[in-house]
Amino acid sequence: MDKTQLEQNQQEKPISILNKSLLTGFVGGMVWSIFGALSYYFNFTEVSPASFLIRSFWQTGWTSSFLGEVLGVIGVSLISIAGALVYYLALKKTNGIMPGVLYGGAVWGIIFYLLNPIFAAVPALPDMTSDTIITTICLFVLYGAFIGYSISYEYHDLNQPADGDASGK
Repeated sequence: MDKTQLEQNQQEKPISILNKSLLTGFVGGMVWSIFGALSYYFNFTEVSPASFLIRSFWQTGWTSSFLGEVLGVIGVSLISIAGALVYYLALKKTNGIMPGVLYGGAVWGIIFYLLNPIFAAVPALPDMTSDTIITTICLFVLYGAFIGYSISYEYHDLNQPADGDASGK
């Protein structure tokens, strides 16, 4: 048997930065919306992922159940893919954690200030408790830091010269 045909000699095809970024968006949306649902469950905030995507559009009993929260988390995760794509296109070349933190803060502002009229189950900003405002800002900042740092790290990791290159490293 030829050595190139052995399974251990086969190399996996690398995943592109764009695909990793989209996966990062899904995972980031999943993780931080689960934390958002837990924050809602433990009364740190008045809003949950289901408040945005489910209860704002359907006013039935199941939307306040565990199923409603799960569907809200899945919906936020899918929408987060678009958020990661925006970060990838606009900010992938940035360094450090601050661009991601600022991105998360900007997303919070867009959702809670500009898009708030779309979400009927989410109180207006002046009507929210300080606990809700602080908790959601923290969750969005952490989400942005996760998305931003992950995407820019992958971009810079793939685009840095290898150790044996003539770049002097």
